[in-house]
Amino acid sequence: MSKPTILITGGAGFLGSHLCEYYINNNYKVLCVDNLSTGFKKNIKHLLSSPDFTFIKQDITKSLPRSITSKSIKYIANLASPASPPAYQRLALETLSVGSNGTLNMLELARKKSARLLHASTSEVYGDPNLSPQPESYWGNVNSYGPRSMYDEAKRYSEALIYSYKQKYKVSTVIVRFFNTYGPKMDPKDGRVVSNFVVQALSAKPLTVYGNGKQTRSFCYVDDLIRGIVVAIDSKEEGPINLGNPNEFTVIDLAKKVIKKTGTKSKIKYMPLPKDDPMQRKPDITLAKKRLHWEPKIMLDEGLDKVIPYFDDLLSK
Repeated sequence: MSKPTILITGGAGFLGSHLCEYYINNNYKVLCVDNLSTGFKKNIKHLLSSPDFTFIKQDITKSLPRSITSKSIKYIANLASPASPPAYQRLALETLSVGSNGTLNMLELARKKSARLLHASTSEVYGDPNLSPQPESYWGNVNSYGPRSMYDEAKRYSEALIYSYKQKYKVSTVIVRFFNTYGPKMDPKDGRVVSNFVVQALSAKPLTVYGNGKQTRSFCYVDDLIRGIVVAIDSKEEGPINLGNPNEFTVIDLAKKVIKKTGTKSKIKYMPLPKDDPMQRKPDITLAKKRLHWEPKIMLDEGLDKVIPYFDDLLSK
């Protein structure tokens, strides 16, 4: 009996590479597609020798090669997109394109292959929320014309496109909205708060806190998120469904934890708050618990203990 195939876009990125590894370890053939604009081939280097793993350097907004379209595909996990503010601001037009043309190409492939498509959306669709925690029914408080709009609106458009495509063509889809996630294989220069603080602490540099540090975030360890993705794609749910850790911390709380755990002599340096930076971020995961029987297991202290050695090893090379 032949192994099922999953196509993972953005497969050389932080989350995508973890997902590739999961499916290789669970008896799947994996087609990993990434144009390496924000992903790194080193993230999947250990998988390249597997006969069940194929890496295709490809921009999914372009026509797909036969190495993809000729395959029988069971699942498509669409994770392709710059995902940190420095990356999507640097690649603003590319971010909008992958959220529109790229998503459309993946939907069309799913339709032709009768494949189930999981789309990675984001808590950013809620913008700077005036409701906390954020349930899937909340429509958001989003600025469509600002420094985060290219990412927020690309993801919101993707969701609308999936809804309409599903209505017209009955494609099997599920939308999952990721909240802040961290773990090994993060890019140390990606500008996200966990990687920023840990790298700064290990380098004995000041930890840069924007605003007064009282804005909140909820941090999900990567292993928990990958488990949620797998359950969602294997379900009959269509979503959107929040995936994240509902334990809420202020940015100052996180900075103090990192300072304590790394033993650094670094101090906290306060910087002006960027425009449209959300003041609250906390998922309501009632739906994930009820429909997917999923909830995170790894809390922040344990997760930091896992990720600090990863960054320490990177910085020592």
